[in-house]
Amino acid sequence: MRTLPSHPFDDDRLREECGIYGVTGLSDAANFVALGLHALQHRGQEAGGIVAFHPEHGFSTAHRFGYVRDSFTKASLMETLPGSIAIGHVRYSTAGSKGPTALREVQPFFGEFAMGGCAIAHNGNLTNALALRRELIERGAIFQSSSDTECIIHLMARSIQRSLPERMKDALRRVEGAFSIVAMTRTKLIGVRDALGVRPLVLGRLGEGHVLSSETCALDIVGAEFLREVEPGEMIVIEGGRVESFCPFEPRRPRFCLFEHVYFSRPDSLLGGRSVYETRHAIGRELAREAPAEADLVCPVPDSGTPAAIGYSQESGIPFAMGIVRNQYVGRTFIEPTEQIRNMGVRLKLNVNRALVRGKRIVLVDDSVVRGTTSMKIKEMILEAGAVEVHFRIASPPTAWPCFYGVDTPERDKLLAARMTEEEMRDFIGVDSLRFLSLDGLYRAAGEAAGRNPQAPQYCDACFSGDYPVAPSDMLARGFVTNAAKAAE
Repeated sequence: MRTLPSHPFDDDRLREECGIYGVTGLSDAANFVALGLHALQHRGQEAGGIVAFHPEHGFSTAHRFGYVRDSFTKASLMETLPGSIAIGHVRYSTAGSKGPTALREVQPFFGEFAMGGCAIAHNGNLTNALALRRELIERGAIFQSSSDTECIIHLMARSIQRSLPERMKDALRRVEGAFSIVAMTRTKLIGVRDALGVRPLVLGRLGEGHVLSSETCALDIVGAEFLREVEPGEMIVIEGGRVESFCPFEPRRPRFCLFEHVYFSRPDSLLGGRSVYETRHAIGRELAREAPAEADLVCPVPDSGTPAAIGYSQESGIPFAMGIVRNQYVGRTFIEPTEQIRNMGVRLKLNVNRALVRGKRIVLVDDSVVRGTTSMKIKEMILEAGAVEVHFRIASPPTAWPCFYGVDTPERDKLLAARMTEEEMRDFIGVDSLRFLSLDGLYRAAGEAAGRNPQAPQYCDACFSGDYPVAPSDMLARGFVTNAAKAAE
């Protein structure tokens, strides 16, 4: 018997590694955090954690594997997390086993300092974490996890600043990469974004309290009012209902993650004041203009391909249909006892609506192609159901470069687009045609009318272009070669 880390269908997807949430000024804050984490479950399904503070009981913590609904809805657990301030984290783990040691990897992390305790939860990735870790260990630090986030705790411990927010500023000036952070002391809720604003973080208000969240959809679930995004390079400190704003980093031109628009964020969230759903709908329209097809039906690969497929259908005039149905009740972790059952992985999650596709020319709209293995299996299912042609249309440019800023991406030689041309990918997957949205088209759909400015890109698009806005220091030390370095050779 072999327990897989995730459903086989998801192994051919890019995955956001975490979501963060914080609440202050509300009684039973941990219950609001649990609801917020439930709304952010798409950003991490392997594990979650909550830290809360109560003046009489001090700090309390709970870390659990699995879905939020399976642990953090139980009264017996939530009663152990009293207080009016709490933060939480949902995580997608990339390695390790689900045992007592692995539970150490689950955030939020907590540290006790001379001026009191501090808990921290991080979305993103520190690109110089290995170098920092070596330096800290040489200076006597003892790490409890393999997480890059723990470096921040140790850097705070070594700061000579006299308050925890100042120590955090001090620590974050040492790190490189992408980070959105929620943290808490006994009285303060803190939110920070790196100077480029690669990962999202928003501020909301609920009654007399305040909420920090990775996405606006997690404000909606508790009925909080969306106030604004935490700005790139901004730290906000909330205490006693008052929100203070600081700018601890050198200002830089923002480079928000473009793939948040394509796939990671929920379609009912807002990014940069714009509906994610509307952007994905516009992506589909752009795709129809750039890559038309003669077909009878436009079908999404559910669920992430649906808004783009609707846009493609409306722009092209080809009818939209749910030619593939997703089983909503397949868990991400299960035991597959035999090779025969393992080979049925995609079918456990997706099924073709045979009555619709039989005898039809089908345009399949998906958000991305990573390794290409899932695309091949879906194509086979569509043809077995009687379709006469299959045309793949991908609602993003080819993913040819790994992400080092908080997304679980295969190594570059595992990415299909890094090894093959578009025509070679078409032959590999075995479809009648395969077309990707251009990078300019994606920028236009995201609201940049002129497309991408190659001299000053408006987003982080490194996974498409190889243009890394922050040098991946640790990976460069291991021999990784960026696109810029290749061009300079």
